[in-house]
Amino acid sequence: MSHYFDRAPVTDDERRTISVEVWGRRRDFVTSTGVFSGDSLDKATAILLAESDPPPTGSTVLDLGCGWGPIACSLAAEGSTVWAVDVNERALALTAENARGLEVHPALPEDVPADLTFDAIWSNPPIRIGKEALHELLLTWLPRLRPGGEARLVVGRNLGADSLQRWLTEHGHPTERVASSKGFRVLSVRG
Repeated sequence: MSHYFDRAPVTDDERRTISVEVWGRRRDFVTSTGVFSGDSLDKATAILLAESDPPPTGSTVLDLGCGWGPIACSLAAEGSTVWAVDVNERALALTAENARGLEVHPALPEDVPADLTFDAIWSNPPIRIGKEALHELLLTWLPRLRPGGEARLVVGRNLGADSLQRWLTEHGHPTERVASSKGFRVLSVRG
C-alpha cells in the first residue's frame, strides 16, 4: 500500500490535468496517483488559500508538504520565491512541472540549504504521519521563520487543530486562529 508521504510511491503514475482558481488566477495543474489529493484541490488547502492573502512580493516562502504544488505555484505567481518541500519524489516532479516559469524550488527536506530562513511558511501539514512525527516536523521548520514572519497552517478541527494550537504556543510558537471554515482552522504562527 502506498501513502502520499512515501518517498517513492509504488502505484502507477497515472496523470491527469485539473484546473484551479486562486486569487483570481486560473491555472491548469498536472496531478497523479500516489500523491496527496491527486484528484482535486483538497478542501483544507482550498480554505487556506481562500482565507489568506499572499505575502508581499519578493518574499521567500516555504511550502511545507507541497504535494503537486497548488500553494507553491499560487504564491510564486504572486511574486514570492518558494521552496516547495515534500518527501514524495513524484510530488516534487509534479510541482516542478506545474511551476515552469515560476520562482519555485522543489526539494526534499535534506536538500534545502541549512542556513535558509523564510519570510513565511505555508502548510497543510501531513497530520496522518502521526502526532510525534508532526510535532518533530513543525519544530524543525518553524524556527527557520524570520523575525516578524508568519506561518499559516490549515488543520481540521476533528484532526486536532485546537490542541495543536495550544501545543505550538506551549512550545514557544505563539499561535492564533485567524479563520475557521467547513470544519478547518487556519492558524497563524508568528516568527
